[in-house]
Amino acid sequence: MTDLIILTHSTLRYFILVFLLILLYRSFQGWQKKSAFTATDNKVSLWLFILTHSQLLLGLILYFVSPLVIFDGASMKNAVARYWLVEHITMMLIAVVLITMARVTAKKMTDAVAKHKRLFIFNLIALIFIVAAIAMSGRGFFSFPEI
Repeated sequence: MTDLIILTHSTLRYFILVFLLILLYRSFQGWQKKSAFTATDNKVSLWLFILTHSQLLLGLILYFVSPLVIFDGASMKNAVARYWLVEHITMMLIAVVLITMARVTAKKMTDAVAKHKRLFIFNLIALIFIVAAIAMSGRGFFSFPEI
């Protein structure tokens, strides 16, 4: 069961990255061209929100059942154990909060250009956190965990 969750969690990141890149492209174009916020823009943002929160749920489950996360004081002295115990979850939580804030606050805005700008800035920062966390894992960007 844990192997399936790990595989799903590792695969879902690619969908999140694709939706993040699509959203960044659309929101940057909308911001620069001062175009309307379309139903497609809303759907891309919604799907990113859904995928991100699904990933968060899987990640929280893994946090408590994965053999990589070791709840021990000695973990702080081991770079790999510290990464999975503290650094990975912290960086990803920041990314989830940024994606959530982008979606929720943009939804409340009435100005289309401001929506595009908000989505672009918050999601760009989230993307930086996600890419940094994946790079810090030491497993490679396009790798899957060995099960």
